[in-house]
Amino acid sequence: MTEQNPTAPQSAGESFAAERAVLRVAGRDGLLLVAGLAVLGSIAGYLLAGLPGVWGALVGAALAGLFSGGTVLSMLFAVGKGPTTTGAIVMGGWLIKIAVLIGVLAALSGLDFYDRWTLMAVVLVGAVGSALLDYRAVRSGQIPYVRPDAEA
Repeated sequence: MTEQNPTAPQSAGESFAAERAVLRVAGRDGLLLVAGLAVLGSIAGYLLAGLPGVWGALVGAALAGLFSGGTVLSMLFAVGKGPTTTGAIVMGGWLIKIAVLIGVLAALSGLDFYDRWTLMAVVLVGAVGSALLDYRAVRSGQIPYVRPDAEA
């Protein structure tokens, strides 16, 4: 007789609930990261570049939120779908995020109300921070690698 982990999900429905729980943690942490980026980035931006630094930090935090939130939302939508559909959702979401990023940067290129260096620094910290928070959420999640009820 094999011993089962009582906290491990036993059915596909429970597995999907566990995946959603991990994504909710990633989403919550992403929101906290974006809020921290907006506040701390604005302070640092103001000290380094004045009001344009604040605007650079706020725009950078918004872009970081777009990427972090877009990833979590696309993955929440993909939970329970097959691998091909999940791949299409993730790739489509990524393409949309890149198109929005290019559009925002193109629209901002001729404007001078923000500091470009602050924007770049906040987006960079947001991207790295979001990836680390997503990794932490997945690593600490209770998602089984194999579902016992899955057919061979």
